Amino acid sequence: MAIEHINPPGLIKPRGYSQIVTATGGKTIYIAGQGPYDADGRLVGEGDHYTQAKQAMSNLLTALAAAGVTPANIVKMTIYVVGLNSEVLSAFLRGVKDATQGRPLPPTASTMVGVERLAWDPMLIEIEATAVTD
Repeated sequence: MAIEHINPPGLIKPRGYSQIVTATGGKTIYIAGQGPYDADGRLVGEGDHYTQAKQAMSNLLTALAAAGVTPANIVKMTIYVVGLNSEVLSAFLRGVKDATQGRPLPPTASTMVGVERLAWDPMLIEIEATAVTD
């Protein structure tokens, strides 16, 4: 597997993501949106973007491991956040950092979308990802 991150001149220099990611490999893994629910389906962190981000990212890490890959295999992420603003973004980033134990995620091609609501009213965060492996 080979993953290449491209940030061409003429586009804004990204911080924490890549403008373009190319991947070659034998298997593509699509991970459904991971929300802030524990294994028993209970919401974690009602009304709390930090706690929900931490749980959603932990769930994504669990899904990656179940597919036999790590965050290094992620090529694309889409993050949906209810009520996105600078304070919420900061809480989200802290939650992700704590879920990954401070290890930075690879600079994937990623998009963060502020939304009015998600599938279930108490959800504030949902993260989906695509990964590639040999």
